Amino acid sequence: METIELKINGEVRTVQVEKNWTLLHVLREVLDLTGAKCGCNTGDCGACKVILDGEAVNSCLVLAVKAVGQDIQTIEGLSNGPELHPIQQAFIDAGAVQCGYCTPGMVMSAKALLDKNPDPSEEEIRAAISNNLCRCTGYVKIVDAIRLAGARMRNA
Repeated sequence: METIELKINGEVRTVQVEKNWTLLHVLREVLDLTGAKCGCNTGDCGACKVILDGEAVNSCLVLAVKAVGQDIQTIEGLSNGPELHPIQQAFIDAGAVQCGYCTPGMVMSAKALLDKNPDPSEEEIRAAISNNLCRCTGYVKIVDAIRLAGARMRNA
């Protein structure tokens, strides 16, 4: 075991890890941050998406020891107590949440996009979520939710 420090949602957390543990494993199993889901463990579904230094990444593909010194944002860090982040609220308002399994990853991909581009085109939105698999929808409501969130965030 190795002791490392991870900056997660603005807070430095000291954890003991094995060198081969993924960031997803540490988030879920060590720190009890279960918002990122384990869908495939191969980087194909996006359910485990987090933002690492501003980039949306599949946490199942990142070794925890490689995340030391980087800023990690998880879905748990978006809301302000009971107040949802505008992206989370837009997903609800647009009906983009069905089973909910992919939703945290979709929201994190949307946040990384909107942080860089507050007014993305539909093509840019679809490209940003292209590594996020949703088995429940045709992605239309998800795209609508991201557009709605962008508009709300620009007008806030």
